[in-house]
Amino acid sequence: MKKAYEVAGHIFTVEMPDRYPLWGLMGQYDPFEIPCPDGGEIFSLEWVPELPETEKTPVYTEVPEEEGQSRIELYRTATGWRFEMAPTAKARTCCWMEATEDYTQAKLAILPERRSALFGLNNALMILYAFRTASLHTLEMHSSVVMKEGKGYMFLGKSGTGKSTHSRQWLETFPGTELLNDDNPVIRVTADGGVRVYGTPWSGKTPCYKQLNVPVGAIVRIRQSPENRATRLNLIEAYASVYSSCSGLKAERQIADGLHATLEQVVTTVPCFVLDCRPDHEAAEVCYEAVR
Repeated sequence: MKKAYEVAGHIFTVEMPDRYPLWGLMGQYDPFEIPCPDGGEIFSLEWVPELPETEKTPVYTEVPEEEGQSRIELYRTATGWRFEMAPTAKARTCCWMEATEDYTQAKLAILPERRSALFGLNNALMILYAFRTASLHTLEMHSSVVMKEGKGYMFLGKSGTGKSTHSRQWLETFPGTELLNDDNPVIRVTADGGVRVYGTPWSGKTPCYKQLNVPVGAIVRIRQSPENRATRLNLIEAYASVYSSCSGLKAERQIADGLHATLEQVVTTVPCFVLDCRPDHEAAEVCYEAVR
């Protein structure tokens, strides 16, 4: 069985046996499912029972910064790329993916446990999406996003700095505010030069999977502080702030060039701030007054 999904205007497909149990765990993808097109997808992912061992050269290892974060290892092969993933730094590898050089086709093998299966699928799709769309005016972000008055406000920061807390403060402080995504939204620069933020099937620990998009009103980096103060960033500061929160293999030239071109358009179009703040409602008010 093959199913197609559309995220931020980009279509990808997933193929697995009809009765494979993982289909029943993919409810978060339902809002993004579309009829299978006759071509036009940016990549396809196929489940396979196993991937044979192959000659590989280490390229990159994503070492978890905090307890509970996943470990991802990337290798070069004769035909493209190989990814090996585990849910934590010390856990055994539970997911293997091989992709072509351009990330348009990939095969995925996963251990059968329920937790491993969904972890493997989500990470495989996020990796393929981020790498494949880097040259398509698209950024997969690590951010929490709220919508208010027809615009999206994105809160950036390392895990644990208070992105989700700040979104919650907006929801509690300002009537009519809605959460769009709490961990992995997507930014896309449109043909007319506008910058929009999109919901995705990936939202971290908060189940928020919405097929919605709005113009980006502002991008705000959250920093913990004993006082609440919002400061607008200059272009260089804004570029560094957004760059550190976007996903992609930045050591690979083609991906890096695509990210740079999109980042340049984003930071010259969208106002960017840093919010030094306490975890309280006053912080939301200070932020709102600055970004509006």
